[in-house]
Amino acid sequence: MTQPHQDSDDLSLEDAKSQWQRLAHEIAVHDEAYYTLDAPTISDEAYDLLRKRLEALEQRFPVLQTRDSPTQKVGVSPSKKGFAKITHDAPMLSLENAFSLDDVWDYFKKAARFLGMSEETFFPLVAEPKIDGLSCALVFENGGLLTASTRGDGETGEDVTAGIKTIPFIPQTLLGPHLPGRIEIRGEVYLSHDDFVRLNQEQEALGARLFANPRNAAAGSLRQLDPSVTAKRPLKFFAYGTSLPLDGCKTHWDVLARLAQWGLPLNPLNILCTSKDEVIAFYKKLEQERSALGYDIDGVVYKINDLALQSRLGTAARAPRFALAHKFSAQKGQTVLRKITLQVGRTGVVTPVAELAPLTLGGVVVSRATLHNHDEIVRKDIREGDTVLIQRAGDVIPQVLGVVPSERPRGDPFVFPSICPICASHLERLPGEAAIRCTGGLVCDAQATLRLRHFVSKAAFDIDGLSIKHLELFYEKGLVRTPADLFTLEERNRFLSPPIESWNGWGPQSARNLFDALNQRRQISLSRFIYALGIPKIGEKTAKILSKHYHTYEMWRAAMSALNLEENNQTLQDLISIDGLGLTAAEELHAFFVEPHNQDVLRALVAQEGGTVFVEADPLKASGSPITGKTVVFTGTLERLSRREAKAQAEGLGANVAGSVSAKTDYVIVGKDAGKKAKEAERLGITILSEEAWITLCQPQG
Repeated sequence: MTQPHQDSDDLSLEDAKSQWQRLAHEIAVHDEAYYTLDAPTISDEAYDLLRKRLEALEQRFPVLQTRDSPTQKVGVSPSKKGFAKITHDAPMLSLENAFSLDDVWDYFKKAARFLGMSEETFFPLVAEPKIDGLSCALVFENGGLLTASTRGDGETGEDVTAGIKTIPFIPQTLLGPHLPGRIEIRGEVYLSHDDFVRLNQEQEALGARLFANPRNAAAGSLRQLDPSVTAKRPLKFFAYGTSLPLDGCKTHWDVLARLAQWGLPLNPLNILCTSKDEVIAFYKKLEQERSALGYDIDGVVYKINDLALQSRLGTAARAPRFALAHKFSAQKGQTVLRKITLQVGRTGVVTPVAELAPLTLGGVVVSRATLHNHDEIVRKDIREGDTVLIQRAGDVIPQVLGVVPSERPRGDPFVFPSICPICASHLERLPGEAAIRCTGGLVCDAQATLRLRHFVSKAAFDIDGLSIKHLELFYEKGLVRTPADLFTLEERNRFLSPPIESWNGWGPQSARNLFDALNQRRQISLSRFIYALGIPKIGEKTAKILSKHYHTYEMWRAAMSALNLEENNQTLQDLISIDGLGLTAAEELHAFFVEPHNQDVLRALVAQEGGTVFVEADPLKASGSPITGKTVVFTGTLERLSRREAKAQAEGLGANVAGSVSAKTDYVIVGKDAGKKAKEAERLGITILSEEAWITLCQPQG
């Protein structure tokens, strides 16, 4: 099972990405085992802990939260067992998380800055209990319930219409004023504590599998192919919004009132807060009374009430900028640290891990926690045999806070080894870094297999059915050592004795499914390909930025081959001028491309260089926009838009935003006191637009 994770306060983004990839892939494997094969390989508690650890990473590092993340899915991706897929009218997004009031105020200060307002602006907020259930989208046409779907991957979900229609709290027909011809209503399906206890008692009496918690029970009950099973489960529902604006509603509070008029159940605890004091009072009251509510909540959701401001703020990555989840306080406990072990990450970072005497925090059994790095062990003077204080931050990630004083004799201080526990290569600590790394690279089995796992992960090549265990087995047998080996596996299997389909646990159909899955991934978008290479500091967001800038694999490859770190290198200057990139990313790209082994990997893999995988340009978004694919630069002070809002608007319409002017720039938008960038645009003959002209250009065409 995946090892524990570092305290998110001390975790670098690079390490977070490595841990995220391992967790996401492991969760996908267990989802397949439980939902598709009906053969779970771990307990519910262990599975829940994996998901919550992943959520914690994404809470601290929102850039990791991709549309393919398991945290974007309730249960699994749309099932292949019988559920049809339904595309949502608009994406069902996740929420950013806050763990303190300071986090909350900082979040809305950021929203104010985005809008060009004073940081002291207080936005009236609708505060709603954050139900720990299953998000669903209900589509009504002409007042009648047409379809219902789970959130799925955020874009498409599973058709659970038949099951939803068995829930008495959900009206089959909406009645009331201002009913649109079609409306998608979002809400949460949940199970009360009492009903959860009764359901598990019934399961136990039948000798059936018990549910780990009410949330899993609600999800499992709704995701039944036989709706008569769902009908026997006492599911409930709270509506919390709509996918698109409603005519005549200027605030979110208006929307909730409209939903109530139509007969949809709302949480009676929802309130409109017009001051910070009201926000604080509601959060504290709910935290104190949560155990008596009769259903699970794990925090409070705050939404900016003004719908016009919501529209201007829009979304960032996979979360809206106008809504935030404020999680409840962490839970703490004491236990014994039995042993300190080491885990090696994909990039060679060696993380010390605390093996604990198991304890239960918030209903989850914790048996491991991170010790972050060597410096943290020394600073806290943590030793084997110590009683330690454990905290799950945000009710999620296990952290070792420190040693609990004791009269018992203590063990010896922990000595960090000088060689890798996996490959015996030398461990080194680079100047200025807290992390200690294994120098073995691909010689180190831990790094090699983790890089392969990253390559096939959901956000990368997304190869269905290729589990971690399969990869490790293929690696151990020498069949798959590099990414290119995956795409020649079927051909080489013909000469294996015995072939894969004859191995224990395999068969002709499972082997065929794997080869088909590999063949279906012989075409991949440039952004996913760049991300799949696992270059340090080049995450999914940065890969998309690179893809948007260079458009094709050939252009990206040529630019990276010409890249060096000399100040006068034109490719370097072009690269670091891209909004969202910097010298650190440039250094990692350069380090990757000067390594001969990596050049060999690309030549063996990419069809454009004689390999087997064809890398395609990413599809352009907003194809009807006149600025799609254009490169724009903003300079000077804008009056009608804040710089952040202008940038978000441009990117939403498919443009590339650069930080400096070059011959590749298409438009320079000038505000007051425009300086060198405007002069450089004039010199290069680039089109210069005023703010008004830019706003006009961005208006919908036709």
